[in-house]
Amino acid sequence: MSENFWNIDSLNYAAFAIPAFFIFTGLEYVIACKQKKSHLFKFDSSVANISIGVAERLLNLFITASFYAVFQFVFQNYALFSIPNTFPVWIAILLATDLIWYWYHRLGHEVNLLWAAHIIHHQSDEFNYTVSARITTLQAIVRNAFWCLLPLAGFHPNIVVVTLVIHGTYSFFTHTQLIPKLGWLEYIFITPSHHRVHHASNEKYLNKNYGDLFVFWDKIFGTFQKEEEQPVYGLTHPLKSYSFIWQHVQYFMEIIEAVRREPKWKKKFGIVFGRPESLDQEIRNVLERKYLSRSRLSNTSLRHKKYVHVQLVITAALLFFVSVAVDSFSAIDLFFLTALILITLINCGALLEQKTWIYYLEQIRFVIMAGYFGWLIDEPYFALIAGIASLAICSRMTFRRWLLKIIYQT
Repeated sequence: MSENFWNIDSLNYAAFAIPAFFIFTGLEYVIACKQKKSHLFKFDSSVANISIGVAERLLNLFITASFYAVFQFVFQNYALFSIPNTFPVWIAILLATDLIWYWYHRLGHEVNLLWAAHIIHHQSDEFNYTVSARITTLQAIVRNAFWCLLPLAGFHPNIVVVTLVIHGTYSFFTHTQLIPKLGWLEYIFITPSHHRVHHASNEKYLNKNYGDLFVFWDKIFGTFQKEEEQPVYGLTHPLKSYSFIWQHVQYFMEIIEAVRREPKWKKKFGIVFGRPESLDQEIRNVLERKYLSRSRLSNTSLRHKKYVHVQLVITAALLFFVSVAVDSFSAIDLFFLTALILITLINCGALLEQKTWIYYLEQIRFVIMAGYFGWLIDEPYFALIAGIASLAICSRMTFRRWLLKIIYQT
């Protein structure tokens, strides 16, 4: 690590969005409990939501700077106009940003390849602030490709970045069931009521309310629907797994399988860029039977919820630690810490499903921690010895039975 690790000038202040997220989510949960609506939070689903958000924040640490660099490149080499920094320009870029978002978002629902990147945001069967975290790095890359239209038009990258922060912050607060309809504001802004419709799987709510800030884009392009009947959240064909990995890859695998089954190249192309509703829904059932492991316990008295809680809290704290001082870490530090966080997130998904193979993940995690500790104390043989010891211990069935008994109360 750098000698100036706690140099205030090197801190990444954007990292403070992480504790802010948990503060607002905690407040929402407390208010829900006081209103006797604690059912709005489901343990398994909330853990899965937060896990996906942690992974996205972690991986974006390595590519966020490249987004700004791309904006700069487009602005300096291809800007169509030179737009000055004036007050009317800020209003114009806010409108332009929301219009681009509308079409990025709509295409993300209407094109299979783009839906594969976006679907993870809609997999949760609950709707609260944790759902706002369900964004993948791939989705962030696709979204920023659309944002390149702003510097192309001539908006300075600095103005673009500030606008995107405002835009993204607003959308967080629309992911809640606790805020009712907001009167006259419903006619101007995308409110929680409007966004509840967007996340619902009711037939009348499908493919509606794509806007992020202003509601009039949906009204202009014919995709507006006000909230009437009680929304049912999640996908029309829900997933059967909380697996961290499966949630990320399942729709890509559906597309690949559909393409594999189709002999004609023109129709293969049509599958990739066609509409999601045209994809054979039976493919998901086939893939779930083939790839989702059934090696799980059926115990319903779960001590492991506390175990998952502890892991998620430590992982979130570690994410904040890495994020706030990312520029002060060496490449080796970031490699070990990133691996540790990702393995823990995969482990949390396995724990939610009470998988019996979590002891392999625990073994991998122990080796990673031992390796990192060996690196820190400049004793690489420590990691080797710890790894061999771990393999020797974890290969014994008695260790497996002991671990499962401790975690699952079997």
